[in-house]
Amino acid sequence: MKKILVANRGEIALRIMKTAREMGIATVAVYSEADATSPHVRYADEAVCIGPPASGESYLRMDKILQVAKDTQADAIHPGYGFLSENATFADEVQNAGIIFIGPNAHSMRTMGDKLSAKDAVANYDIPLVPGSDGEVNDPSVGRDIAKNIGYPVLIKASAGGGGKGMRIVYDDASFVEQMQLAINEAKSAFGNGAVFIEKFVENPRHIEIQVLADTHGNVVHLFERECSIQRRHQKVIEEAPSSVLTPELRQTMGDAAVKVAKACDYIGAGTVEFLVDKHLNFYFLEMNTRLQVEHPVTELITGLDLVREQIRVARGETLGYKQSDIRMTGHAIEARVYAEDPRENFMPSTGKLQVYRLPSGPGVRVDDGFEEGMQVPIFYDPMLSKLIVYAQDREQAMDRMIRACREYEIHGIQHTLPFVSYVMKHEAFRSGSFDTNFVKDCFTPEDLNVVSDNLANDASAIVAHLLENQEASATIKASSNDSGLWKINRRR
Repeated sequence: MKKILVANRGEIALRIMKTAREMGIATVAVYSEADATSPHVRYADEAVCIGPPASGESYLRMDKILQVAKDTQADAIHPGYGFLSENATFADEVQNAGIIFIGPNAHSMRTMGDKLSAKDAVANYDIPLVPGSDGEVNDPSVGRDIAKNIGYPVLIKASAGGGGKGMRIVYDDASFVEQMQLAINEAKSAFGNGAVFIEKFVENPRHIEIQVLADTHGNVVHLFERECSIQRRHQKVIEEAPSSVLTPELRQTMGDAAVKVAKACDYIGAGTVEFLVDKHLNFYFLEMNTRLQVEHPVTELITGLDLVREQIRVARGETLGYKQSDIRMTGHAIEARVYAEDPRENFMPSTGKLQVYRLPSGPGVRVDDGFEEGMQVPIFYDPMLSKLIVYAQDREQAMDRMIRACREYEIHGIQHTLPFVSYVMKHEAFRSGSFDTNFVKDCFTPEDLNVVSDNLANDASAIVAHLLENQEASATIKASSNDSGLWKINRRR
């Protein structure tokens, strides 16, 4: 493998290219007109524009991406995550063109890409499943009978769904029919597939996932868990490894279950098996993501493995070269997804120019991003600016390190989620480990951020007054207007 085309953009494209460069492999970037000045375009050895800003006219165009791969004589394509990363048709087309697809085969994608077929695949492997319908439900009256049988509350879910779309929680019989029809309509609109199924709603769950790796020689291992319970709109915001609630015994049991899931669909490469864990530490299979996850850096930090490198090695036909007993977990890592969103306004997207964009640094701090100061945050794509990751010897130190990194991370010109991240790190529920997927609903109000900002502003005013009263040094005071409330004081000697 001498050249990889990265069929993605932003931070994940840049992340993949850096590992490829270390391995002596050339890279090709594809980009839309909106990303012409993006760092990943400049970093690649070659770059080709594939269309207008809209994803449907650029990053989702299989034909254009394949043509660029052929024109540049790329040996392989890495899809990153999002866009075409879990598109089985794309995986088939890549392989039919004689190009290596760095990811699982289309069979695994199709099996795990549909939640119903995924459940069928693991049914014979003694893996706990949430009680619910045996398959797709089309008739609301039939669905209502199922809901009564398993007991409210229930969750209506789109079979082809993701990101919280086509999902409805129903607490009583009176609203079931209406909610099921809404779920069907949303599933059709979002995925072109209105199939839904019904599950018992697990109240106050933790969302815990297991990273797996499998080669083409039958070797499958897991790389421990990631805690992903801090979410907004059913999408992850903060992830950490390891989880604060798993015992060594439960960790091993869940890891073994994840390996079985991978074997159930003949999986190859890096994948993630997601579970719900209830308050009694019972766990249930949720789904499998057949790609690299956004939150993979926390696993890299606690295991010392480069997951992109492992993906490339597997795609080249190499064996993993290690057994489950060889993999060790050390320290604690936390990742925060830094979104261009306003947490004071229900996390509404925020666009504009990054007037100031300066990254934190220091011991144990890593930032995976695809932006630079002066760039425009586009409206066409996911609003994630970067992933801020910290690593430390233990969880408490990691949380404190994340607070420090948030204060040092300067972003002006748009609203962003760094104040929310700091809030979470300081909250007693998070620090104690006593939280679940309802954290945002139960523990966060926008007013909390305003109180923090007001206190910081008062502290800054006191500093200014003190400096004005004391003429020991000529001071230039730069009041930073970023949401972290950080004030910078530069003294001229």
